[in-house]
Amino acid sequence: MKKVVLLASAAILMGCFASCAGGNKKAEEAPAVDSTAVAATPEYKLMDLPTVDLSTFPKDADGWITLFDGKTMNGWRGYNREDVPTAWEVNDKAIHIKGSGAGEAGAKDGGDLVFAHKFKNFELELEWKVAKGANSGIFYLIQEVEGQPAYISAPECQVLDNENHPDAKMGKDGNRQSSSLYDMIPAKPQNSKPFGQWNKVKIMCYKGTVVHYQNDEPVVEYHLWTQQWKELLDASKFSKDKWPLAYELLLNCGGENKEGFIGLQDHGDDVWFRNIKIKLLD
Repeated sequence: MKKVVLLASAAILMGCFASCAGGNKKAEEAPAVDSTAVAATPEYKLMDLPTVDLSTFPKDADGWITLFDGKTMNGWRGYNREDVPTAWEVNDKAIHIKGSGAGEAGAKDGGDLVFAHKFKNFELELEWKVAKGANSGIFYLIQEVEGQPAYISAPECQVLDNENHPDAKMGKDGNRQSSSLYDMIPAKPQNSKPFGQWNKVKIMCYKGTVVHYQNDEPVVEYHLWTQQWKELLDASKFSKDKWPLAYELLLNCGGENKEGFIGLQDHGDDVWFRNIKIKLLD
């Protein structure tokens, strides 16, 4: 049974936007999470499924690696499986999850999708659009846990039709609206475009400091593996009292090596993703 080692780690984002200046100092000085305050680790099993050689994917002069070629599912597979669920398809140069209307991972052959390579420090860019009333998410630092959903171990950048999905009015202060750190930090300003239009997202993760951008504006910043991160979890649906295993995995998200998979969520609705690329910051 794998035990996850607690590390306190946060750092300055390379080229961080000006408003992050105060946050950088906070990240550097954030106290470590006290491991003695955490209860015994609930039992779980990590999967060991095939990964891909990232060097075989196109890379441009600026270091951006194409994760989706607009034609095939090369490099992608289902979460906790070796093939691509049939609920996912390539449609008009985008990855499309066909809405089942059956809720989260409710399709006959659905479930979340992951790119089969673990990432540590990176900038991820992509575009998404949703059908009316649709819900999805972008996960990062996923650990594949046997018998458990992807979101049990991974922070989520929310994908949502804010105007027509009820989740937009749940949570606290809009922290379930698009590009929010789901159920923890609201995206501000909330500048998403309505259903049927493309939204651009960038997620920057560097030594524990994470920033979400939506339509070219920074909207979320936080620091993994710090007291701030623990407090966010304590106040969320993933708290130790509500969901002990999720709390343990998220408190130590990324596992021993502080890395994990990137994933797209099947929430039972029609959602499209395109122009998916990543730059390594190691």
